[in-house]
Amino acid sequence: MKRPEYLVIITGLSGSGKSYVQSTLEDLGFYCSDNLPIALIEPFLEEVASHEKANRVCIVVDVRTHDFASIFPTFYRDRIQKFVPNTVLIFLEASDEVLARRYSETRRPHPMAKDLPVVDAIRRERRELAEVKALANMVLDTSQFSVHELKAEVMKRFQLPGYETTTLITVISFGFKYQTPYNLDLLFDVRFLPNPHFIEALRPKTGLDPEVVEYLEQQPEYGDFYKRLFDFVSYLAPAYKKEMKSYLTIGIGCTGGKHRSVAIAQRLGEELANTGYAVEIVHRDFKR
Repeated sequence: MKRPEYLVIITGLSGSGKSYVQSTLEDLGFYCSDNLPIALIEPFLEEVASHEKANRVCIVVDVRTHDFASIFPTFYRDRIQKFVPNTVLIFLEASDEVLARRYSETRRPHPMAKDLPVVDAIRRERRELAEVKALANMVLDTSQFSVHELKAEVMKRFQLPGYETTTLITVISFGFKYQTPYNLDLLFDVRFLPNPHFIEALRPKTGLDPEVVEYLEQQPEYGDFYKRLFDFVSYLAPAYKKEMKSYLTIGIGCTGGKHRSVAIAQRLGEELANTGYAVEIVHRDFKR
């Protein structure tokens, strides 16, 4: 019977951040499932073990499953640990005050608060999950963690071999006359540079043509600006990677998105790629 090589089970108090930990493990290449009924865990593990690249599996289980607190401890000891010996159980918790505030902010109902105030429901859940917590390999109190800090903590604790956090840098050239892309992290306006559009021989060309690049390089402002731009982006990119941001989107805009922004975005993207970053270059408007 084929089984996953590595299994992580995430459980804990409602509102403690289980979904964020799951998404972090998903980014690490885990095959994840949330709120899986206990009776379906073993069939699920058998099924995913046959999938290519599904040797690392993560399951989120908690009090949303009926009688979870009374059923899970025995099931975990007698079935799961024997079925997948290399299993890690993570238990997440937070203070009563923090959990109550999170429910107040999100306005979501606590799963055990049908006939109780939310603080009483939190305390009841904490009591009922005491045995589950005692089984955990790792207990994380998320009270003081931001979302990014929690993700970093999980990454640090797992330290999976062969995994390195990657950030895809997308460099987009565009024309302001066609609106600014909505998903930019960094935006640079290059309309201060002389516009090749007003040179008749260059008007039908784009920033990908060597004649346009040569024209821009002859402008006194261009060289100093590009050096500062590349230095600035090179300085920021490692910080985005350290924060485990999966995507960094940089917009370079000029009037029509055909000459100046295209030339600079193309050069910036290529040079970032040459330094080892994963880069995608998009020229949104250069064919308009």
